[in-house]
Amino acid sequence: MAERTVFQSSSQKRVLSMGPAASVREAAGAMTRANCGSALVLGLPDSLLGIVTERDLMTRVLAKALDPETTTVREVMTPNPICVPPEMPVSDALVIMLERGFRHLPIVGPDKRILGVFSIRDALPREIGGAVSQAEFNETVNDALG
Repeated sequence: MAERTVFQSSSQKRVLSMGPAASVREAAGAMTRANCGSALVLGLPDSLLGIVTERDLMTRVLAKALDPETTTVREVMTPNPICVPPEMPVSDALVIMLERGFRHLPIVGPDKRILGVFSIRDALPREIGGAVSQAEFNETVNDALG
């Protein structure tokens, strides 16, 4: 059986997005209403500028006591996020996520159109286990190579 792709596995095919001038409070409210752990930050015309996640709100806003009314998502987003193609196998996406500490990856088609967001929650335990094994192998090889 062929491995699932990130697009097949993604529960976020309807993408939550906002402009860079949106306040952190607006972002948190939109993410809460959509029951979504991330929002893409888009410029005109629909160009991906960044991604803002629950973790960004916690570590870059709350932990630093920034005012959510006056702080914009541009100030706390992760700019130029790593994106994956829709046909990428879930295990390959999970290796990227484990090695980089990400929980969300935008899915972008060959025409640069945003197709969704793959979340770590979208992976099955068997795929997570395989990705952890691959990440550990990569780390071992990197250590051996110096």
